[in-house]
Amino acid sequence: MNHSLDKILTIKLASLPTPLDEAKALAEKIGLSKLFIKRDDLTGLAGGGNKARKLEYDFAEIINGDYDVVLTAGGIQSNHARMTAAAARKLGLDVKLVLGGPDFEIPKGNLLLDVLFNAEIRYLIDDDANSSLESEMKKWADELSNEGRKPFVIPIGGSTALGALGYVKAMEEISTQLENDNVQIIIGVGSCGTFAGTILGSKIFIPDARVIGISVSRTSDAIKRRTKELINESASLINYKIDNEISIECYDNYHEEYGIITETGKQAIDLAANLEGILLDPIYTGKVMAGLIDLTSKKVIDKNIPVVFIHTGGMPIIFSFENELSDKINCVKIYK
Repeated sequence: MNHSLDKILTIKLASLPTPLDEAKALAEKIGLSKLFIKRDDLTGLAGGGNKARKLEYDFAEIINGDYDVVLTAGGIQSNHARMTAAAARKLGLDVKLVLGGPDFEIPKGNLLLDVLFNAEIRYLIDDDANSSLESEMKKWADELSNEGRKPFVIPIGGSTALGALGYVKAMEEISTQLENDNVQIIIGVGSCGTFAGTILGSKIFIPDARVIGISVSRTSDAIKRRTKELINESASLINYKIDNEISIECYDNYHEEYGIITETGKQAIDLAANLEGILLDPIYTGKVMAGLIDLTSKKVIDKNIPVVFIHTGGMPIIFSFENELSDKINCVKIYK
């Protein structure tokens, strides 16, 4: 064994393993020989999603460090914020969220779930820049410390070297579900933690895999820099020696402004729903599927090599885009 992954403390928050489902109809439509969907939307914590795997590592540190309040930050529809709030409540901890984005009248989607978990929220109206969110979160953590509390700050997206180990472990899980290692793994990229863990975990457990990232927010250059940092830090935590330079492949032309639905993303959502009964969301997975479809048409993705699409969750977000997604309603009203 050339790593010490199993020696890192975790705390159970996710329902694992998640299924690896073949999507035959969608594969045929896209033009792929085989398409599998790794159902990390079914991790089970507060509606599921990829963050549950990462939080199992972060909350082990929180519980063992006797922290009494957890803070994190994100946009108005942050999956990470929603799942962090749920994990904190499950483990009997106080939770504070710094969120930002357009003003709202009624909480919807993930924000509604944050409210149900009774998270205290500081909301930056029309400002979801990472720097603003992080600054307000640090200010709040300092206030809590001065009050005698012991706060633990989880960065935006839960993208820490420790949290990224959740996806190193996920690649071990996938390796037991695959017939062979010659696959192309498609993953959405935001704050880079899941992407970093997937690349490192693939190198360890699925060495013949090609990992392809599709950005939902950042430029590919920024993603590559941050991902490389996280890979090196995560490898150090598990005493894994990286022998050769790890290549990072990422495409950044499938999103516009972060948090805004795209037409190609909407089309991808419709395809997945109608052909597989699978729900993708407008901010993350819909755009990633749109990228997969386009990269296949451009022959960047090899149609003859099986593809594994990591479904990172985000289903609650759908319920904050009802106007954009309900324009083709097929409904006959019958009055009696």
